[in-house]
Amino acid sequence: MDFKLLESQVLNGNLDECVEIVNAMDDVTNETKASALFLILKQCLLEFLNNGEDSLALAVLREQICSLLVGRDKVHKLASGILSPKQIGLDKLDDNVICELRKLLLMELENLLPPPITLPEKRLEKLVETAVTSQLESCMYHNSFDTISLYEDHCCSRDQIPTEIVQILTDHKNEVWFVQFSNKGEFLASSSSDCTAIIWKVLEDDRLTLKHTLRSHQNPVSFVAWSPDDTMLLTCGNVEVAKLWDVEVGTCLRTFGDQGFTVSSCAWFPDSKRLVCGSSNPEKGIYMWDCEGNEIKKWKGTRMPKVLDLAVTPDGEYLISIFSDKEIRILNVNTNAERVISEEHPITSLSVSTDSNFLIVNLNSQEIHMWDVAGKWEKPLKYLGHKQHKYVIRSCFGGLNCSFIASGSEDSQTPVACKLT
Repeated sequence: MDFKLLESQVLNGNLDECVEIVNAMDDVTNETKASALFLILKQCLLEFLNNGEDSLALAVLREQICSLLVGRDKVHKLASGILSPKQIGLDKLDDNVICELRKLLLMELENLLPPPITLPEKRLEKLVETAVTSQLESCMYHNSFDTISLYEDHCCSRDQIPTEIVQILTDHKNEVWFVQFSNKGEFLASSSSDCTAIIWKVLEDDRLTLKHTLRSHQNPVSFVAWSPDDTMLLTCGNVEVAKLWDVEVGTCLRTFGDQGFTVSSCAWFPDSKRLVCGSSNPEKGIYMWDCEGNEIKKWKGTRMPKVLDLAVTPDGEYLISIFSDKEIRILNVNTNAERVISEEHPITSLSVSTDSNFLIVNLNSQEIHMWDVAGKWEKPLKYLGHKQHKYVIRSCFGGLNCSFIASGSEDSQTPVACKLT
């Protein structure tokens, strides 16, 4: 059935013909057909009332609408409307109101009748969006904010992935153990076994220049963490305390931990006011502090294993930790509900996606496992290709919408995988 014919009859007020068209429809449920007839007959009743033909309106109600079994409340409302037309949409009796009611009837029929009788709203737009999304998902190297053209199939070249060295930084005096860009991309922080961390500034031409060298650690610095607002930096090491630094002036604001509480990893909550530190001492566990050094909360127990790494999801909802007993623990900070994932091999590092939906861990079995934070997956996605035997190897999410996973490797390569979910 061509909906154009029904549309024409509605707009011209040929409502008897509309009833015939609906009655002749195939592949429409009785319930849908009754609902469509009710809408048309209601319009018929309104137009009779508008013309002052109350007896004909009453006849439509008694002889046609009552037999549709569309619900007693609807019928009672129309009956009341015969006495008070304002209750059913006739605020004033004129032809302009009737024209608007016919247009409204047409919209209601479009929403009610199924395809192929009617075409869903914005159907073509949805088909195009689906096609574009499919092409983006199949584009292995997609890493650009550029607008997608509809005139040709989309396919990014490998040039979208950075593969060439553009600058070598040589200011550290020993091995570099960790690097991380600030959240806004204005700075880079690096930590080293030379007991220092360095803050680098990203220039307008994307080259890096040394801003501050942070020197007050007594042992190798293995980890750094930027505050979400990029004004502060945390540094720590496996046998070190954690230190909080002012990024602008490069001074140490505060020290967290002591000789009995050495900090192996640290992370920020999204308000840039609270931080957590995990201890390499199994008896100390995990502590939450504010930036003034006040203890807010702690998680520890006689059976808690050594904390190897931890992270807070960017939405602040989960604290995720990895332990020396091959477990990943995902703690809901608000409810204290905890989920535990057991891996078969020792875990060396942890990273969380910026959308808070996924985490990846490196295992010494030379695999990277990706899990969903919400706990819907029974098994992880696995990524291979990097070499890991004796060192702590880290991986991270990167690229547009965290579409890629990059990892270090003991063979001097940097494997990059496309994240498939």
